[in-house]
Amino acid sequence: MRNFDALLAIAAERKGSVEAVLASIEAPKSAEDLAKIPEDRWLAMMTKCVFRAGFSWKVIAHKWDGFETAFDQFDIGRCAMMDDEWLDQLISDKRIVRNGQKIMTVQRNAAFIASRASSDRGFGQFIADWPAEDYLGLVALLKKEGARLGGTTGQYFLRHMGKESFILTRDVITRLTAEEIIDKPPTSKRALAEVQRAFNTWRDQSGQSFNIISRVLAQTIG
Repeated sequence: MRNFDALLAIAAERKGSVEAVLASIEAPKSAEDLAKIPEDRWLAMMTKCVFRAGFSWKVIAHKWDGFETAFDQFDIGRCAMMDDEWLDQLISDKRIVRNGQKIMTVQRNAAFIASRASSDRGFGQFIADWPAEDYLGLVALLKKEGARLGGTTGQYFLRHMGKESFILTRDVITRLTAEEIIDKPPTSKRALAEVQRAFNTWRDQSGQSFNIISRVLAQTIG
């Protein structure tokens, strides 16, 4: 596989300059800042990403104030204890997108967050402490223990919350394939391990975050 500088050169040639490639890339939050994020904001973003998946992001953005109100500002304790009466109300609540299966993920994801938090170690600290070198291990945990957080949904969730992350978009996968790291979209443990190893190598070579590396790979294609 090519080194990071070679990939950056390919992207820069396509986009006109290195500056154009790296423009507007949001830096990851520090571990300290991640740890300070309250549980309700983690649940809110999980919910936003779940409802965006396969749906219009603009519609979700337009209705988001209604989501906040309908789900009681994503209070973890209340959402984790969601009962059938509240669920029935939500399914007919016009302030939100009335998808019953996605609505139920709020209760499951609230319980997931609560299970990984404690009185002295909140969910934000749990995410902050997870090593970047095992990023895909965290993605796998979100899929296993959370609800509808598989695929790129969990990856976008981590990115939007500020965790250092890469997103396996179509363009990124195309570049990984061209570099002969994988030969198809990675789903097996072995293929995902190869992807993680490649990103770790590029991170070590460049000193750049996964956020930047992911963007560079995508812009060698798209």
